[in-house]
Amino acid sequence: MALIELEPKRYDEIEEALKTVVDPELDVNIVDLGLIYDLNWEDELDALVISMTLTSAGCPLTDVIEADTAKALDGVVERFKINWVWMPPWGPERITDDGREMMRALGFNM
Repeated sequence: MALIELEPKRYDEIEEALKTVVDPELDVNIVDLGLIYDLNWEDELDALVISMTLTSAGCPLTDVIEADTAKALDGVVERFKINWVWMPPWGPERITDDGREMMRALGFNM
């Protein structure tokens, strides 16, 4: 698998689109939760590869997140593949400042 780093402008465009995908359990977007580990392009598949994790490995909502990701990326990329990553495990230190503010607004103690 030959991964190619995305141009910064393209990376930002995709990241902005992914901010519309909300983790169904925490009600904060997957970017600001720190669930996205990497975005690259795979030449062989001619597709975006999203390396991401979940807040817990046993999360039953992967189908929901995949469907919401497809909606968010419609018109942004033709094809994508989610590469579910479990190492390193997700932790609250990955949450962005914006994500922390969103969680505080929802009543989480951050």
